[in-house]
Amino acid sequence: MRIIIKILAVAAALWAATQLVSGITVSASSTSSQIVTLIAVALVFGVVNAVLKPIIKVLGCAFYVLTLGLFALVVNAGLLLLTSWIAEQLRLSFHVEGFGAAFWGAIIVGLVSWLLDLVLGD
Repeated sequence: MRIIIKILAVAAALWAATQLVSGITVSASSTSSQIVTLIAVALVFGVVNAVLKPIIKVLGCAFYVLTLGLFALVVNAGLLLLTSWIAEQLRLSFHVEGFGAAFWGAIIVGLVSWLLDLVLGD
């Protein structure tokens, strides 16, 4: 049950990013297909984060220390771009246009996910 709530929270965070960042779009035709697309992209984003983020943290440990953790924003933007590419390969109508949109989108997704985790709890 906890994982379903987490996926829905990430989907809501991705929706917030599509509303606030002009370079992040979901081009599905109806509201229900947008919801399905966002949930599918949240699943992809979760898998990408679960697989790659620990590896990147280990390999880029010095950058995290040198930048006092700000390198995490660059990593999250890259993971969001990778998620967009994977979504395109899966024929999902989710797109991130460039690193700038991914950077701001990663900040929005991180903040909204954090706020929803505070509200919903562990």
